[in-house]
Amino acid sequence: MFEVEPVEKKQPQGRPAAVDKRFRAFDPHQVLLLPPSLDDWLPQDHLARFVADLVDDVLDLTAIRSDYTEKRGYPPYDPRLTLRLLIYGYTTGVRSSRAIERKCADDIAFRFLAADQAPDFRSISRFRRRHLNALADLFTQSLHLATKLGMVKMGRVALDGTKLEANASKHKAMSYGRLVGKEERIEAEIAALETEAASLLADAEATDTAEDQRFGIDGKDTDLPAELDRREKRLAKLQTARAQIEAEAADKARQHAEDKERRRQERAGTSDEQAVTDAGEAAADTARPKPKAQANFTDPDSRIMKNSDGAYIQAYNTQAVVDEEHQVITAADVTPNASDALNYTTMLDQSAQNTGTHPGQALVDAGYCSETNLEAANDRQLACGTDTFMATGRLKHDEQVPPAPRGRIPANATLKERMARKLRTKPSKAAYARRKAIVEPVFGQIMTCHNGRQLLLRGEDGARGEWRLLAACHNLRKIFRHAGTAGLAAATG
Repeated sequence: MFEVEPVEKKQPQGRPAAVDKRFRAFDPHQVLLLPPSLDDWLPQDHLARFVADLVDDVLDLTAIRSDYTEKRGYPPYDPRLTLRLLIYGYTTGVRSSRAIERKCADDIAFRFLAADQAPDFRSISRFRRRHLNALADLFTQSLHLATKLGMVKMGRVALDGTKLEANASKHKAMSYGRLVGKEERIEAEIAALETEAASLLADAEATDTAEDQRFGIDGKDTDLPAELDRREKRLAKLQTARAQIEAEAADKARQHAEDKERRRQERAGTSDEQAVTDAGEAAADTARPKPKAQANFTDPDSRIMKNSDGAYIQAYNTQAVVDEEHQVITAADVTPNASDALNYTTMLDQSAQNTGTHPGQALVDAGYCSETNLEAANDRQLACGTDTFMATGRLKHDEQVPPAPRGRIPANATLKERMARKLRTKPSKAAYARRKAIVEPVFGQIMTCHNGRQLLLRGEDGARGEWRLLAACHNLRKIFRHAGTAGLAAATG
């Protein structure tokens, strides 16, 4: 409406004027004259190259290949391809089969390992479940490789456990007391439905019409068989959970009674295994579960445990023995028992079996302290020379360990008192102080680098296999950092 004189754009002070700059050629639609080489997509020192060389030239895949005994059917993916993806995925924290499938399209390293193929998530998941035992055996192979590279010394090891979440919600668990009441109510509901169904069946047979074939009378659509089936399946799950809790209570009572009878016989200087068995059976017959004992319907083998943050989670208790030299895991296992005390002997024995040697020192925290383990530690030192440093109690925040008292140890001192006094000496305090620096970072690395806060596979066997696969990938990552691809080739010839 009004004439306005054009205003000249002012260049900001201090900024030079733009020029007609020449840029490098960029054409997103340019086709390649020759097909690209996947080998050019990654640097030579990349972890993916290490995994590829490891699977192709180092690992023994006999256990996996021998599982294929049927020639018929559509050819499956090469086991090397899927194993490459699983090892690299678990090492970098990509553990979901669906996530691995996406990475095969989006991530250069995954595409390099899969040779530009794209297996679907079902193929990856089925491979992992089918060959779980062979994948768990990769742990011992990784340990032997680390030993060959001089990364395992077994001079000092640390044993510890951590609670990892199971693939199940704690809200799907039910206590024994509530379970019994729920079971009785469902049985009453099933009886009422069966009575109603019998009445409807009698009427349907009397009329003998097509409309009554679905147990409907005068057009009423009642699907009693489906309702009965649903409740009967629910009742079967409750009965299975109840039997599991009762069996666990009986086993626990049997073991406690047998241990008690053996200790009594040792004090009396006698030995009668039949009496031990009879005491265990008598205790099992009279055992009754605690009302708060729980079972989970999604993963019955998992348990509600208290983690390090004080929260109660549906979890498994994962155990690991770690060598001091390079934080290589020498033993790995899973238990549904929240207590660490039951794993002292089994874990150190597994470590010695895997490495072929016993450690000079074993560091364990107060969670493993018990009269049985103190006796086992004393016997182990006499038998194989392993000196155990076992904490006998937990210190409060900023509490300092008092110095050891002067003089000789009293002759009537218990094993716990002797161990407590031993840990108060300067050499023992210095040795035990290394425990956290050896084993705690390993759990932190698995939870962060490998995304291992939760186990994906259900059941105790599934959890154990996956935990050992995580331990294997942890060891392989340590080997990669220590030797790299070149060191791997030199070590394996």
